[in-house]
Amino acid sequence: MEKTTEKIDYKAILVTLNIADKKSKDYIEDIEASMTEFNELALAANVEVLGNMVQNKQSVDVTYFIGKGKVEEIKTYSENMNVNLVIFNHELSGSQIRNLENALDVDVIDRTMLIQEIFANRAITKDGKLQVELAQLKYRLPRLAGIGGKLSRMGGGIGGRGPGEKKLETDKRHINARILEIEKELAEIVKNRDVQRSQRMKSNLPIVALVGYTNAGKSTITNEIIKRNELHDPEKEVFVKDMLFATLDTSLRKAKFTNGNDFLVIDTVGFVSRLPHSLVKAFKSTLEEALFADLVLHILDASDKNYELQRETTEDVLKEIGCADKAKIIVNNKIDLLSGDFVVGSAEVKSINISANNPDDIKRLLDMIEETIIPDIEEKTLLIPYNEGNLINEIHDKYSNVATEYQENGISITLKLTQDDIRKYNEYILI
Repeated sequence: MEKTTEKIDYKAILVTLNIADKKSKDYIEDIEASMTEFNELALAANVEVLGNMVQNKQSVDVTYFIGKGKVEEIKTYSENMNVNLVIFNHELSGSQIRNLENALDVDVIDRTMLIQEIFANRAITKDGKLQVELAQLKYRLPRLAGIGGKLSRMGGGIGGRGPGEKKLETDKRHINARILEIEKELAEIVKNRDVQRSQRMKSNLPIVALVGYTNAGKSTITNEIIKRNELHDPEKEVFVKDMLFATLDTSLRKAKFTNGNDFLVIDTVGFVSRLPHSLVKAFKSTLEEALFADLVLHILDASDKNYELQRETTEDVLKEIGCADKAKIIVNNKIDLLSGDFVVGSAEVKSINISANNPDDIKRLLDMIEETIIPDIEEKTLLIPYNEGNLINEIHDKYSNVATEYQENGISITLKLTQDDIRKYNEYILI
């Protein structure tokens, strides 16, 4: 499936429906917050926003979603402003897209297609690219008659506007075949990921997964944590940029606690309100890394006025992937951007207020992680016989801050051990 290389500058109107029916799937509780996020999504897709329109209605219009009168208003605005794209802050049916494009004579996409476009442009790994393509194809399939032969107007794809019935059938066969092909490839990737996960579990290294709203600071915190490893390679740092969905692919890095012990840190894809179910499902295998973590860090932007929306959005996705009851720390990031003190909303979950740019705050976070993940550490002295070189190497590989002394009948090693390792090395413990 070829993608056009022609660069198109998109000038768009963003349209949001303020529907009164709270039971409708299109109901948005906080219109202002949703529109702010919607504009940021458009920016992340390199779209120039020329205007925002809100339509207040009791219910959805089956034909045009927002009603014919509002469509005529948008058409007039589009012609005056040279708009070439209209984006809806909702999920549209194929027939609604077709009707809107015919009436407006410009390209029309919905929120899901916009987010999929961002994901398609940002995915780096083979796994990520396949997951996005699968989500796009499955979303497109039931909408073929409406959106023609495009994955989205922005992304190009096979075919064009208004394909005939024969072409639609050809496209359906093509898409179904490609879906099966991708699912087979992803099944192999999942097998490989399971093997890698098994190897990580055997290493007994604690695993910490960072989850949270997109642009809350997960990648920045990940980088600040891994920088404390004396073998840190700057090229291993996670990509950071102040925009939605700067990081899409899950990354795994080795880090160190303040006492020198190793642990693994996983940075996951960020969430967004009303994240298309197709993408939650497509990235479920990636998000499931959090399921196998010993601890989840829920990163929140404390300076964002939509803090509660971000918190609830992430909690909802965590529930969907079965991660709601995992041991967790709420990390309220960016407190340096606040003028006053930040008050944590719930005392039931362990939490910490930090600025990712403050080294002391990162140290406090690391200490809290260690206390939470390994609550019963004890200092012990082991005496390892000289003929047990493999055991000596194993301990040095696993623990960094160890005091070593060579004695007549073996090597004396003093270090802080977990309860599991105290049991494992019990026969060598002196004190």
